[in-house]
Amino acid sequence: MGLIKEPLDFDFEVDPRLLTKEEQLAISEFIKEDKAKRAILEKRSTKSRTSRRAKTTA
Repeated sequence: MGLIKEPLDFDFEVDPRLLTKEEQLAISEFIKEDKAKRAILEKRSTKSRTSRRAKTTA
């Protein structure tokens, strides 16, 4: 993730408030689901790569 370039005539301000328990749980669940999806996709792409190599070299 890169830096956001700030326009010259505009200031970004962030409200430093704490997350509620509900927000924390929602974010945690989203991250878990995203990691699981990525793991499945990575597993699929790894399988197809190795099987293609085996077919071309055989």
